[in-house]
Amino acid sequence: MQDQGKLLIIGFGPGAMEHITKRALEALQESEVIIGYNTYVDLIRPLLNGQAIVRTGMTEEVSRAQEAVRQAEMGKIVAVISSGDAGVYGMAGLVYEVLMEQGWKPDTGVAVEVIPGVSAIQSCASLLGAPVMHDACTISLSDHLTPWETIIRRVEAAASADFVIALYNPRSGRRTRQIVETQEMILRYRDPQTPVGLVKSAYRERQDVVMTTLEDMLNHDIGMLTTVIIGNSSTMMYEGLMVTPRGYQRKYTLNTAEQSLRPHERLRTEAEPWSLGAREARAAASGEAAGESAASAASAAQPQAEPALRGASAGAGTAPQGQPPTGAAAIMPAASSASGAGTAVLAGERPAPVAAEAAPGRVAEAPRVSAAALAAEALTRLAAGGALAGESASRWLNAAAPSREASSPQAATATAVRTAPEPGRKAPLFEVGVSPGVGNKKFTAAQMALLAQCASEDGELEYTPEHQIILRVPTFEPDSLVEELRAANFIVVPIGDVIKVKACDFCNMEKDDAVPMANHLQAVIGGLGAPKETSVALNGCGMACYGAVLEDIGIVYRKGAYDLFLGGKKFGRNAHPAQPVAEGIPGDQIGGIVERIVADYKEKGHPNERFHKFFKRVGVIQGFRHVDAPVIVEVNPICGD
Repeated sequence: MQDQGKLLIIGFGPGAMEHITKRALEALQESEVIIGYNTYVDLIRPLLNGQAIVRTGMTEEVSRAQEAVRQAEMGKIVAVISSGDAGVYGMAGLVYEVLMEQGWKPDTGVAVEVIPGVSAIQSCASLLGAPVMHDACTISLSDHLTPWETIIRRVEAAASADFVIALYNPRSGRRTRQIVETQEMILRYRDPQTPVGLVKSAYRERQDVVMTTLEDMLNHDIGMLTTVIIGNSSTMMYEGLMVTPRGYQRKYTLNTAEQSLRPHERLRTEAEPWSLGAREARAAASGEAAGESAASAASAAQPQAEPALRGASAGAGTAPQGQPPTGAAAIMPAASSASGAGTAVLAGERPAPVAAEAAPGRVAEAPRVSAAALAAEALTRLAAGGALAGESASRWLNAAAPSREASSPQAATATAVRTAPEPGRKAPLFEVGVSPGVGNKKFTAAQMALLAQCASEDGELEYTPEHQIILRVPTFEPDSLVEELRAANFIVVPIGDVIKVKACDFCNMEKDDAVPMANHLQAVIGGLGAPKETSVALNGCGMACYGAVLEDIGIVYRKGAYDLFLGGKKFGRNAHPAQPVAEGIPGDQIGGIVERIVADYKEKGHPNERFHKFFKRVGVIQGFRHVDAPVIVEVNPICGD
């Protein structure tokens, strides 16, 4: 075995054997160990010839990178495989990050070679036609590692700049809202009929290609294996193909062999009036013309200006009160000196006036008001005049109310625009989890009516197995909505990667000794952000009929004390109950213990790392040691999460 190993980070393309590069094939043959995601190992298995294989499931990327580095440091040649290109949402960056954490140096550490492959944007584009002929970008919609606020800002920037956009990881079994919000954002900047291509499993057995539009794209199947390519403002559909023109038609004739510009003329500035060079040339020419005009005007005015200056310094030459000055004085406004004496200043020597000043003899221009401001003012006036009815009238009257205190019409308009929703702008979708209590599973009629009213026609209500209703509604005022729900005695918690506190119904509240602890946990840790959605469940008796022992953190009240369970995996073919780590914990201690466990998980957990995996990785949490659950069967999740 050699002293120094090597890491070969291989992108093997979309999956078909004919699209794997020659160097990638050679690297696979050179390798002693192959490390990869289950599905990717299966795709390249026919190319292997007895190498050792380390295969893991989804969310195990860090462990794969760490194992690859460990094996290479033992002197082995290790192939880390990714589909597409290893440097585009693949394993290349993560392997380098692991090496960097260990202080790796290229000249003394293990050798690293990144072998490029055909990325999804390229393979999918080839099946669609030629949609990526102009400036394009790739954006992953997976918010497991990147905050959603960052992703949607990038989507907006790309949409407003007219990029062709390739969306990776657009939707999974759990991530369903991201593609919806992305479509809504892009529709603010693109025509609804913008061509869109959906490619699933490019160049694999289950390949599927769909041509659609930006407006209609969500009516088709989109999943983790789909790449979505959204055209720009010039992208067109032709005979079932997406084509984005490069811009040749600006300069060339595409339907004749004879070109109007000869080869040596085609790169000249005058042949490209849209270019930066042409813009600079126009600006330079404009500046020269303006300079010559100003010099000519100054030369013509100088004989008249000198007497005027002399007269002004002597106190003469001023126009009668109420009349504008004539001749040269008309274009040379007077300015008061510190001593009060009038001094004429030539226009060319005068400092630039502030925006509030208007030139003498010229009507001051009104400040520009945006179309949105004008529309807001018009709607407010219609509401005040009774032309709008009901809710619409109330909304615009209330929105404009603060502006009535403004000191000027311009300020009033600005305030109205600031407080009123911009006309035509869609309200962002807001979603929260709502329940009548931690243990209480009964909604009152008034609470149900309030939920229906909040959802209205534009929102939706989804019931969950946790006896919680998810309210999704477009609104510009989420804080007011939350206050209204809490006023109706609802528990309101965020949705997503947060701590969820739940409990049984305590036998219809007949065994309610543990209810105060459930309420305490909800108040202290309920809704806190976490690396991954985490359930803290409490059962009110030893029967544990609500299944707390299957959750991430389970608490069972028994014989006046609490038993604690950690690291359950509720779903999947290798699901297992949580590990019993302590029995008989006094009531004045259990709350603090759970709070400290949650704090450790929040601080030390990796993004997207489930609690049971965190417990296994760290080995000990607050003195409780992890014990491996028996593995029944290997799982290769298809949903992507």
